[in-house]
Amino acid sequence: MRLRIAIALLALYLIWGSTYLAIRFAVETLPPFLMAGTRFLVPGLLLVTWRLLAGDPGPTPRQWRATAIVGLLLLLGGNGLVSWAEQRVDSGIAAILVGTTPIWLVLLDALLVSHRRPRWMAIAGLLTGFAGIVLLVGPQNILLGKGNYDLAGIGAVLMAAFLWSVGSIYSRAADLPRSPLLSTGMQMLAGCGGLVLVSLISGEWTGFALETVTSRSWLGLLYLIIFGSLGGFVAYTWLLRHAPISLVSTYAYVNPLVAILLGNWLAQETLDARVLSAAAIIIGSVIVINIARQREAAAARPPGQEEPT
Repeated sequence: MRLRIAIALLALYLIWGSTYLAIRFAVETLPPFLMAGTRFLVPGLLLVTWRLLAGDPGPTPRQWRATAIVGLLLLLGGNGLVSWAEQRVDSGIAAILVGTTPIWLVLLDALLVSHRRPRWMAIAGLLTGFAGIVLLVGPQNILLGKGNYDLAGIGAVLMAAFLWSVGSIYSRAADLPRSPLLSTGMQMLAGCGGLVLVSLISGEWTGFALETVTSRSWLGLLYLIIFGSLGGFVAYTWLLRHAPISLVSTYAYVNPLVAILLGNWLAQETLDARVLSAAAIIIGSVIVINIARQREAAAARPPGQEEPT
């Protein structure tokens, strides 16, 4: 079992870490929202069909509504905005900023769910994380709009991380199907519908022609469909059932590192001291926040009860 967990964890690190570069290649000649919608259509259909044929109970209208909300927040708000932003910012920068999701989770949980002020350790992680964002973007870019990075792209990625966090918190109490794979497939279909609708409204299809799409963009999309959406989600769902949550959550630390290294290696993206320092600060803040959350959860568990898997 340990070997299987290690293989699945390594796959999650590499697959989800590499999807940022695949998105960048895909949106070079494919409209971002249309690309993202296409990415989730086939995996969503496959997962829903597979699980229903395997005997999972059919979802109720209330479950369809809940999964649609989660899918729109995670996939339209999260993945869709990241896909749009990667026309403007490097894939490694996008991955680092998406890594701030635990920061938003702590803030939203304190404001909307628990209504408790985070403990000192979590507060220290929050402040450190925001300092890392300021260092990465650059004070001159934030104050004067002059810097190396596109502020609209940076803002879109941060909004994507925020909406992903909102969807994650909503999903905790939502009436979702008991089968995680069926629920994931339904979320993909809902997200696909929202992404295609936004693509139409925003005029992405105006003047778009398939013959203008490069082979690199097609390969990027194919990689996202097969590995990013199917392989990555299946590995993640399996790990949630067979490995401690604290171990599974380490993908949030590793994925940005994989993304910035691959972006520099295969796309000649910027990899300087500021990017590395900001990445280290933000990842460090996420580690501190997760440790604080684990300690709080451990203190709330009855004596002798192990960490859930």
